[in-house]
Amino acid sequence: MPERSPRGTYLRIADALRTKISEDSTVMALPSEAELMEEYGVARTTVKRALDVLAAEGQIRSQPGVGWVVGRAEPKVPVLAQLTALARNLDVGTVFPSEKELTEHTGAARGTVRRALAQLEGAGVLEVRHGKGRTVRALPADHT
Repeated sequence: MPERSPRGTYLRIADALRTKISEDSTVMALPSEAELMEEYGVARTTVKRALDVLAAEGQIRSQPGVGWVVGRAEPKVPVLAQLTALARNLDVGTVFPSEKELTEHTGAARGTVRRALAQLEGAGVLEVRHGKGRTVRALPADHT
């Protein structure tokens, strides 16, 4: 970048990459971070910030072993939102799935699932019975 931008250099790089993606439908992947560093004459952190902007917009996504590719990433639904939706689909008194089943269903770590369950328990949505597991105690409020 020839001169410092008051908006931030990373935003100018993000704009340039966004334009490149929108104007050329044959662009399927972006150059490596090292190539972008050399092209724009900036540090890796500046390039990374620009790429993060485009990723947050859904313009690009990181693909392990490939790099940054053009296209939308699958939206990630928070574990708490997934468990809240599950509780809404069950009747009061119904046994809630086990931690193991929820871990497999959400693809999240067991600790993450436990934290979400603790939040639902604290909100009065789930009730824990020793040796019996969790049951739906009440339907979640709309803001949960």
